[in-house]
Amino acid sequence: MQGKAIVITGALGALGKVVAETALSRGARVAGIDHAPSQTPATADHLEIGGVDLSDEVQAKKAIEAAAMHFGRLDALINIAGGFAFETVGDGDTKTWQRMYALNVLTALNASRAALSHLAASKSGRIVNVGAMGALQAGSGMGPYAASKAGVHRLTEALANEWKGKVTVNAVLPSIVDTQANRASMPNADFVKWVTPQELAEVILFLASDAASAVTGALIPVSGRV
Repeated sequence: MQGKAIVITGALGALGKVVAETALSRGARVAGIDHAPSQTPATADHLEIGGVDLSDEVQAKKAIEAAAMHFGRLDALINIAGGFAFETVGDGDTKTWQRMYALNVLTALNASRAALSHLAASKSGRIVNVGAMGALQAGSGMGPYAASKAGVHRLTEALANEWKGKVTVNAVLPSIVDTQANRASMPNADFVKWVTPQELAEVILFLASDAASAVTGALIPVSGRV
């Protein structure tokens, strides 16, 4: 990852922080974009852009362009920004489906569109999206979330085909990620079986690296020990 200019959306979240810290430790230059505010001062190798609604095309483009200007190039985009809702179809609210689509699909779509020309110019451009194992077969209460993540899977495949030979586009499909929020919501689960943020970060950064040049259009399960 030495010298690579990487944009990470959702960079201030539990997974985003680990991916950003790991990439920085390996010599990458990282721009983190998040809806949450950031107070971290910019350096030559690290930029945080807070207060961005990536479901808004204009805001997404402005943030991506700021990152490209800061580093003078972009080599990889890692789309981690997203959200989760547990709600049954029959008793749920249409607004939940709209919110999941905005948080999970539109954020990845808008960031990718804004970054594609920069990534193609790098000659080793990478996009890595975060899908979900739960989107392969939705269980009860998983409808809105699974449908939106299935949209991320199809977005990944479409972009991979449209930009083949110019930018690789792949997605990781984690099961349950071992975060404080997930532990709090499922206190009786066996946390040892879950995927750690570091384990998931390793797969994400491999797909963002030169070593993954022959991989595109892949939906890679990262299921831990479940």
